[in-house]
Amino acid sequence: MKNKLLGLTLIALLCAGKMNAQEKEEQKPSVEKEIIGVQAGLGVWAYYEFKMANQLTLRTEAGLNGGVWFKSSFYGGTEGGLLLTPIVRAEPRWYYNLNRRVRKGKDIKGNRANYLSLDTSFAPDWFVVSTNDDYKFYKRPIVSVIPTWGIRRTLGKHFDYETGVGIGYSHAFKFTKNGYTYKAQDGAVLNLRFRIGYHF
Repeated sequence: MKNKLLGLTLIALLCAGKMNAQEKEEQKPSVEKEIIGVQAGLGVWAYYEFKMANQLTLRTEAGLNGGVWFKSSFYGGTEGGLLLTPIVRAEPRWYYNLNRRVRKGKDIKGNRANYLSLDTSFAPDWFVVSTNDDYKFYKRPIVSVIPTWGIRRTLGKHFDYETGVGIGYSHAFKFTKNGYTYKAQDGAVLNLRFRIGYHF
């Protein structure tokens, strides 16, 4: 009988300890379970961001990336112009200053914090919307991986904005146009981000 009581007491203590640990974990500052929204900047995107851990999320998005180029002989004598190309993106994010913001009494709702991310995107060659038809250097599939530092803030209940900067790597696949094959190209790419948006 004593052994049974001792066993039950140990089980109760273990359960209580586990529940206490779970409560402490839940009390830690945490990102939102999920956020769905749209944003616009130099382009327009729809996104879904979901929690993987207290400070980690995975953001996925699809939309149209904007681009601009200027008159240059480097691009075959183009006159320059504006364009939009389709893009899909997967971006793991680490919101690294949640704890500090909470300690200072600042709101973190809507993932209002600074982050480090790995912006990984694929731009297929489905179509290009452009002010100038001479966009041969964009009409090809492009993959890029860009470590990025950024800031996310919310305005009211549903509006948000983001800024960020990063430098990474891109690979443009070879393609053929008008009987001419353009070689694959690798190089550094700069990610400058400023977006305003609405989340649901």
